[in-house]
Amino acid sequence: MDATADPMKRAPGAIPRRTLLRRLLRIAAVLIALLLGFLLLAGWLLQPGRAGATLLSLAGNALGLQLRAQGVDYRLRGTPQLVLREVEARRPGDSAALLKARRAFVSLPWRTLRTRGADLTVQRIELDAPVLDVPALQRWLATRPPGGETRIPALTDGLRVREGRIDNDDWRIDGLDIDLPALHPQRPLRAQVRGRYSDAPLSIPADLAITVTHPQRLLSGLPTGVAGVGTLTLAGAGWRVPAQVYLAGPLRLGKDSALIKPAKVGIAGRYRSGSTNAPFRLGLHGPMAFNNATWRFVPVTVVLDGDGQVPDARARGSVSAGRRLRLHLDGALAGWPQQWPALPAPLSASTSPLPFALDYNGAMAFSDAASLSLRRDATALDARFRLPEVLAWLDAGNHGSPLPPLVGTLSAPKVEIAGATLEGVELELGEQ
Repeated sequence: MDATADPMKRAPGAIPRRTLLRRLLRIAAVLIALLLGFLLLAGWLLQPGRAGATLLSLAGNALGLQLRAQGVDYRLRGTPQLVLREVEARRPGDSAALLKARRAFVSLPWRTLRTRGADLTVQRIELDAPVLDVPALQRWLATRPPGGETRIPALTDGLRVREGRIDNDDWRIDGLDIDLPALHPQRPLRAQVRGRYSDAPLSIPADLAITVTHPQRLLSGLPTGVAGVGTLTLAGAGWRVPAQVYLAGPLRLGKDSALIKPAKVGIAGRYRSGSTNAPFRLGLHGPMAFNNATWRFVPVTVVLDGDGQVPDARARGSVSAGRRLRLHLDGALAGWPQQWPALPAPLSASTSPLPFALDYNGAMAFSDAASLSLRRDATALDARFRLPEVLAWLDAGNHGSPLPPLVGTLSAPKVEIAGATLEGVELELGEQ
């Protein structure tokens, strides 16, 4: 047999030409396929609209939302960045978008992409003119599968929000600006928040520095320490109260509600209405709940430190503030303010505190009638009054009526007026 016809008798290391050609063709085919794949991927990436639509569709399917944007741009070199313009997130079939924004910017490391969110680290988020619809958000949250912990991403370079708005059925926050330098779920959060809470006729512009001890506990519905300090202004028709405020306590978030138990609130402000300028310092201590657009302190301890027209007082009871102000307080005035008209003898000689009961249910400006029961020793006053009228009477001093604008009764065992002593006094106070 011819040795050249037997493959086993070839020289060692020899490779058939046909086999070598096949290997070369396979390698070439793989290289061509990779090159074509790369060119297709590059062409896809060079079309932000198509790539962005695909990314939004994938993200929307994962969240159960319809995500749309009129403009999409991104950068993959260095740290990946995504910019969406006129973006909208909507639950399928819902008439209202739960979130809109003029511009949304997200920058996140490659490791977050490689781990598909297992490492939930984001470099920075920016939102321009976002609008959050709270009822639509709640409808979407109700459709999310139960169980599992909601995770907070770590923001290494923080969050910035400009000209934001939050809409609810009965209140809204506009002009919302948020500056958050950094965020880690298990580390204290510090943020600067500016905005205006509106629930007509009430308006509260605020500028607050806020600290949250443990953000992940807060999102999980567990209490965590919260503190805020800054300025706010309560304002209505014809009146305003600019104030420095401080708030601290363990906060627990619920569905459209919040509870701080106990809350410590300090307010240093001025009540301004017309010519009235009444400074005061107010402290409240007790559980504070927020729901249905109302803040409630029940029960509450109230300490009032006045300056001039505002008395010093301490009381316990309940306070609710929303579209209406509701007060029920039982306490005592430390003494009769020096800037109030002098009491007749023998009341003026007494140094006893003045126990009182105050009830009010009306406008936030305290312009509706309030009920007051006031005692000193054996003298008793039961009356109704309107605070703006009383403040105006105090401003008038000796140029106005000698009697305060009260409606009610005054009883005293003895009163000395203009050198005359009256015993068993029963005085009816009227509007005139």
